[in-house]
Amino acid sequence: MEPLAQIPPVEIGSPAPGKRVSVTEPEFEGTDVHHSLYLPHNFGKRASHPLIVELTGNFYPASGSTGRVEDAHLGYSLTLGRDFIWVVLPYITKDHLRNEVTWWGDENATVAYAKACIPRIIEKYQGDPQCVILCGFSRGAIGASYIGLRDDNISRLWSAFFTIDHFDGVRAWSDTAWGNPLDKYRAEAVVRLRRVQGRPWWACQDNSVDDISAFLEEAGLSGENFILDPVPVKQLFPRIPNDYFIHAHTDLWPLFDHPSSRRIRDWIYQLGGVK
Repeated sequence: MEPLAQIPPVEIGSPAPGKRVSVTEPEFEGTDVHHSLYLPHNFGKRASHPLIVELTGNFYPASGSTGRVEDAHLGYSLTLGRDFIWVVLPYITKDHLRNEVTWWGDENATVAYAKACIPRIIEKYQGDPQCVILCGFSRGAIGASYIGLRDDNISRLWSAFFTIDHFDGVRAWSDTAWGNPLDKYRAEAVVRLRRVQGRPWWACQDNSVDDISAFLEEAGLSGENFILDPVPVKQLFPRIPNDYFIHAHTDLWPLFDHPSSRRIRDWIYQLGGVK
C-alpha cells in the first residue's frame, strides 16, 4: 500500500501555498519555541479555510515518534494538503526556551500559546473560526482534552476533535505528577471533557475502544457526538515495520487509502465544508 500524498518537510521562510514553515511567535523571539504552519496548495481559492490544529505524540523511539513539531503527520494525513490550513502547536518547556518533546512542559504556557496563536492565524490567513478541528496522536490525543479543554477560553477555539490512541482520563500515568492517582485524574478529566458540550469527537484506537467507551459511560459523557472507532492497524498493514512506519502505534495510517481512512476523511471534509 502506497501513501496518498507525501508530507511536506518544514522549511525556513515565509508561508506560501503548499509550503510548510516554522513560525516563532513574537512573544518567543530569540528562543527555539515554534509551531509549524502549512497553507493548502489551493490556498486563497475559498472565501475562508478551515483549520486542522495538531498536538504531537511524546518522544517515544519504540514507535518512531520524536515528539517534534517537524515530525508531525496527522493533520496532513487527514486532509492530504488541500483546503485546510494545518497548524502543529508546541508544548513549551518550563524554561520557555524550546519545545517540549515529552508531556506538557509548562502547561499554562502551552495553553496560552494556543490561545494567542490560533486567533492570529485565523485573522492573517483567511481561517474559518467556525471550523477549527483539534487533532492529536498519543500524547496529543490526551492533550486534545488536557490542553485543548483546559479552560473555557481555550475550549472555545475548537469546533470538533479527532484523536488516535489514548484518551484523557482513561488510564493512570503512574510516572507523572498529573496522571495519578487514577480517581483524582479521572475526576479532573471529566471536568475538562464536560467542556466538549456536544461538539463532534471522533476517537480512534488500534484494535479496541472499549476502555474509552467504558470511561465515557461511567462519567455520563457518552453521546452521539462521540464516535469511537476501533481501527485494525495490524490487519490493514500486515507487515509492520514497513517502509513508512515501525509500529502499529502511529499517526501515519490515515495517510493510506483503506476503509478506515476514507470514513474519517469524509467526516473531516464534511466538517470543513469540503467536497
